[in-house]
Amino acid sequence: MRRPPGSSLVDPALAALLTLLTLGPLVRAGEGLPGLVLAALTAAPIAVRQRVPVLTAVLVLAAVTAHQLLVGTFPGSGLGMVVAMFTVATLRPRRTAAALFATAVAVVWLGGATGSDPEPSSFDLAQAALVLAGAWALGESTRRWARRTEALAAQSARAVADERRRIARELHDVVGHHLSVTALQAGLAGYVLDDDPATAKTAIATVEDTTREALAEMRRLLEVLRADDDPDADYLPQPGLAALPDLAERTRSAGVAVDVRTSGEFGDLSPGQELCAYRVVQESLTNVIKHTATAPGTVRAQVLVKRRDGTLHVGVHDDGPGTPAPVREGHGLRGMRERAALYGGTLTAGPRGGRGFAVELRLPVRGER
Repeated sequence: MRRPPGSSLVDPALAALLTLLTLGPLVRAGEGLPGLVLAALTAAPIAVRQRVPVLTAVLVLAAVTAHQLLVGTFPGSGLGMVVAMFTVATLRPRRTAAALFATAVAVVWLGGATGSDPEPSSFDLAQAALVLAGAWALGESTRRWARRTEALAAQSARAVADERRRIARELHDVVGHHLSVTALQAGLAGYVLDDDPATAKTAIATVEDTTREALAEMRRLLEVLRADDDPDADYLPQPGLAALPDLAERTRSAGVAVDVRTSGEFGDLSPGQELCAYRVVQESLTNVIKHTATAPGTVRAQVLVKRRDGTLHVGVHDDGPGTPAPVREGHGLRGMRERAALYGGTLTAGPRGGRGFAVELRLPVRGER
């Protein structure tokens, strides 16, 4: 367990206080110098208790034992032993704490056997053992609480990291797809602006529509970062399978002929599962656009979405030039695999046997995982 901040000043102050409380009665009683030195050593090591808890406890017990054997009395109230017991129980394993407890009880009973004046009763010795046991139990509870706190902090950190990755995937898909379409249409408009103004005008209109949709999707995504009590938050549904025709139309405007075919019932899909399928299709078509940018209008892509045997099958196939194997997995493919795994599915991607590239998603839909 980590030492709490500020302990470098607190522990020496605590050690000084305990030392004064231990020495005060002994000085008034006329204790000799050797006894005072040993009594001071029963509390002074507390100053380094969190750096070397076991060594601190050993020094304290050794000083108590020496004081009892040489002076014949128990030094002070034994607060140093109690604090050392608590510290070891907090910062060290249970076996170490148990060994220290047994040693401390033996030291206390040693004082009763060496003829302390006045001689402590069995009740006093049992009471001292119970105080040490209470310090042990309190230290154990503190250690467990600290572990739970660290576990919760680590869980929160993982949740934040997962959310950041999710937002990064969403931004990658939205920006990558829409900017690819926009770049191609803007290039087309510039190329035919003088010879074919009508085509240029259509391309510019497509650029406008695509950028508006991209802004709308980014705005919808960024809404989740607003405070829950924001009255201006406008939470719109994420795109699903119903948005595939619009996605295909944008892809066609970028020069890739797309055919979308669906079969089966999709009404029981969760919004997350639909978004997963949509983003996989979107990223796949974006990659088709990127890899065929030099020859628009010559590549065809087919999107197949079907429900069969409790599984959603999504396939995106194209007949473009393809990608040499092995495929280098970038952020796009990695993000698609992460989306699939999030819902217990699998994703495969690679060159087709003859020409083109294929992406296959298998997503279980019999209850969301």
